[in-house]
Amino acid sequence: MDDKTLEYRTGKYLCPNYARYPLAVQTASGCRLRDFSGREYVDLLAGISVCNLGHSHPEIVEAICSQARKLIHTSNLFFQEEQVLLAEKLVATCNLDRVFFCNSGAEANEAAIKITRRYMHHVQGQNRHEIICFDGSFHGRTLATMTATGQDKIKEGFAPLPQGFRHVPLNDLRALQEAVNNNTAAIMVECIQGEGGIRLLSPEFKAGIKKLQQNNGVLLIVDEVQTGLGRTGTMWAHGEDGLHPDMFTSSKALAAGLPMGALVVSEDISRAFGPGSHGTTFGGGGLPSAAAIKSLEIIQRDNLVHYSRETGEWAMQRFQEIRDKCPGTIREIRGRGLMLGIDLQCPGKEVWSALLEMGFVLNLTQETVLRLLPPLIIPRQDLEDFAQALEQVLSQY
Repeated sequence: MDDKTLEYRTGKYLCPNYARYPLAVQTASGCRLRDFSGREYVDLLAGISVCNLGHSHPEIVEAICSQARKLIHTSNLFFQEEQVLLAEKLVATCNLDRVFFCNSGAEANEAAIKITRRYMHHVQGQNRHEIICFDGSFHGRTLATMTATGQDKIKEGFAPLPQGFRHVPLNDLRALQEAVNNNTAAIMVECIQGEGGIRLLSPEFKAGIKKLQQNNGVLLIVDEVQTGLGRTGTMWAHGEDGLHPDMFTSSKALAAGLPMGALVVSEDISRAFGPGSHGTTFGGGGLPSAAAIKSLEIIQRDNLVHYSRETGEWAMQRFQEIRDKCPGTIREIRGRGLMLGIDLQCPGKEVWSALLEMGFVLNLTQETVLRLLPPLIIPRQDLEDFAQALEQVLSQY
């Protein structure tokens, strides 16, 4: 099938809910994508922060094949070795105690919302149910997680939406303090907003969140779906920010390309989920669990968290040089580790399209922000090649 045929048949048979890039990917390996003509592209998006180890990592492929020959799926009616081994590895990376596995980041965030309400009602004996979220946030596309998301554009046409969510501006501590009331159950936050344009929490705001958590009995939910597993130069972004969540969510890179999500909670919070209170058919099955186990082993063995931090710092400095050379084109460079945003003052779509034509795949969010989420194994030379291409494009403005 050639790329034109694929584009036509996609339009004919699939729901039109994606604005797809003008690129049909036939194969991928490492940090390279290849279209149907054999042209290579440098992948600076990694499946939207999914392929942290690049594409078709040989050890991940072998782990998947080996597990597929052994056992693919049984359901959560049975004890599962791979699921337990993965849970042990996950809790060893943080200060929390128990895991609920599911299939996606949206499902993990949905589980966080549900366990928060059930904890308040069944364990604390309180009617507190409201969750405070932030403008510009993104937490998923189920009805509840879409409502939690602080972007009106994704909610259009889906009313009525669930109640129990309140939104305040990011980094506005006074607004956050004023929003907390007797109905407040939790604060739900991303340490770095991805879809929101690579926006970080200010030091004052982080300190304020911690104070509200400690003094007001408000739970803290950290959405690590995009930021976790080494992406920001720490295993979990909340560690760098000095936050101590009562629970956090993970997905995207967790199973190295297979669909998987996880809610990681404290022992106390876990008491809210008794048998039958929540569930999933596929969550934590043998196949994705085996891939996730191997992925965690590789990240830790190859010290990719440290590499992400160092390479990200180098890239930020390199992009700053381009900003200085091309005045008036870059408003700001934001990010941490290999989660980077270049906020443009010139037309974002034009720059993004030119870079794609030059062989670099990345994302454009909030209309002006070039979002880079490359595999954690990205060679610096690939980022240097991108920097030179970016400078060439921006020099025309």
